[in-house]
Amino acid sequence: MANNKNNALLPVYLVAGEDELKRQTVLKRLHARLEKMGDLSFNSETFSGTSCTGEDIVTAANTLPFASEVRLVEVHDVDKLKKADSEIVIDYLKEPCKTTVLCMVGQKVAKNTRLYKAVSAFGPTAIIDCTPFERKDMGKVVRSMAVGHGITFTEGAASALLDLVGTNTVALDAEIKKLALSHRGSDPVNENEVLSMVSFTKDIKPWEFVDAFAARNAERCIYLLHRIESTSVFGLLTMCTTRIRELVSVKALIRRGDEAQIAKVLKLPSWKVRFYQTWVKNYSLQELIEALRRARNAEQAMKSGSDKEEEFLKWVLSVCKRG
Repeated sequence: MANNKNNALLPVYLVAGEDELKRQTVLKRLHARLEKMGDLSFNSETFSGTSCTGEDIVTAANTLPFASEVRLVEVHDVDKLKKADSEIVIDYLKEPCKTTVLCMVGQKVAKNTRLYKAVSAFGPTAIIDCTPFERKDMGKVVRSMAVGHGITFTEGAASALLDLVGTNTVALDAEIKKLALSHRGSDPVNENEVLSMVSFTKDIKPWEFVDAFAARNAERCIYLLHRIESTSVFGLLTMCTTRIRELVSVKALIRRGDEAQIAKVLKLPSWKVRFYQTWVKNYSLQELIEALRRARNAEQAMKSGSDKEEEFLKWVLSVCKRG
């Protein structure tokens, strides 16, 4: 949907992407624009792709508005619409009703599908991209969202909020709004304020722990370890030793001058290579080999009756310790 109010409304929009807050924002703007043209309570229908048919959608779209210039038909979970029903909608788009805006919303709508192509034929503004931000950019996103609520965040506060809540933008926005209401003064919201106000709701992913381990960040490893529920310490040990072996390979490739081969050898996305290049600088080859030797000893101790969590943590801290 075009933001410029002077632009004519299109008969169809596809709001596609997994960022829920972006999707909600788009729909709010569309509703606000259409409400200026008539009463939507009499001129809107909402369907779910999990339960409606293509005929339901087309019948609603071909219904004329009442005391309004335009009618709105929303279809959520359009990516779950059955193929036969999707084809009915595609046929409708060959000659859509001029007094209806058909807004279809889906988390994952592939660009090579017939429905996506049929909507894109109405122009670039017909497709509204709601792809989530990358995890590496989420700190900046949180701080930008805070400004929208009239407050500012320190980097530590943004990081703490992501640790507690996760990357779901709707959940983040709700917590930022709560912090904005309680915050006093003009100073930025700091990490301690976030920790005191926000409850822990996020399921920590094991790769977050492994990344902190690779960075030799002992404090963060301890913080994350007590919050991981989905992976056992044996699973974490396996993942961490795999990461060490990967770093050994990276160090060997760098020594040979084959840094360009890191992504191919480790089967990594290119954007992640730079993290490995940063992590490996924190280790000597001898330290990596020693970490593997100690991992073997830790696993034996964990399987011989010693406290599993304690033995694992001792190994993690021994690897993270520098010098």
